[in-house]
Amino acid sequence: MAVYTEVSVEDLDALLAKYDIGQVLAFKGIAEGVENSNFYLGTDKAQYILTLYEKRVAAGDLPFFLGLMEHLAQKGVNCPLPVHDLDGRILQTLAGKPAAFVTFLPGYSLKRPQPVHCHSLGEAIARLHLAGRDFALHRDNALSVAGWQELFASIEGLADRLVPKISVSLIRHLDDIAAHWPSNLPRGVIHADLFPDNVFFLDNRVSGLIDFYFACNDLFAYDLAICMNAWCFELDGAFNVTKARALFAGYNSVRALDEAEVAALPLLAKGAAIRFFLTRAYDWFNTPDNAFVKRKDPMEYWRKLAFHDGVKHVGAYGL
Repeated sequence: MAVYTEVSVEDLDALLAKYDIGQVLAFKGIAEGVENSNFYLGTDKAQYILTLYEKRVAAGDLPFFLGLMEHLAQKGVNCPLPVHDLDGRILQTLAGKPAAFVTFLPGYSLKRPQPVHCHSLGEAIARLHLAGRDFALHRDNALSVAGWQELFASIEGLADRLVPKISVSLIRHLDDIAAHWPSNLPRGVIHADLFPDNVFFLDNRVSGLIDFYFACNDLFAYDLAICMNAWCFELDGAFNVTKARALFAGYNSVRALDEAEVAALPLLAKGAAIRFFLTRAYDWFNTPDNAFVKRKDPMEYWRKLAFHDGVKHVGAYGL
């Protein structure tokens, strides 16, 4: 369950008095998500999501995240639109936490996406990349190469509990990735966390992208590598090249990857696997057993890293 902070009726009423969004018909916590406290609000005018930003989201980053969603929505990207209060403000304080309302998006997330969904996702990612090109704010990716080194340092004495001597392999991979990580590929605003639970569908088409709280400025192709890891492996760990081919075909139909981006994909995919292995491993060792959040298995991404480490040509990805 992803409600860390409870909201009293009195606090909610005081907050709603600042808005013209109608009379409350329903208000309840949302179980999905792991970073923030989320609530569904239904009124006689519309439906909204209320988010309270917990400690993992830096308050100083919120103008970037909320401004980006507003920018993308105005550019035609199907994403939540932050709601302004009567004084024109988006960001509020509720129960001692930064908070904001955004519009509710129709659709449903998928447990087992098919190639048709991957193709539509590729199109949506490319549209996001293009729409974000003229967004005025900038946010560096705190979970890129330097951040991975810091994460590893924080768990170095614990990682071998997952697999004996895994730290030795981690150091080798981190050093190799750092030495070869590209710096001259096309870049701009990326989502950086487009897992299936952050994408909504209707009639096999993407109807919305949500949860922009890892968004940043980084390599476009890295965003695709994150998605390939999240969408193109089956539950048994097998890589589905048909899904990957569909993902890239969808992306290329809107914004064509250049040759350098395509060539860099195996390395970028390894970097993406390292990133989620490390964050999952950190959470594995630092989340209390009685926490509401269910820990995710870091070894899933270690196995994906091993697959990409064996890729000798991008043909393995259907390209």
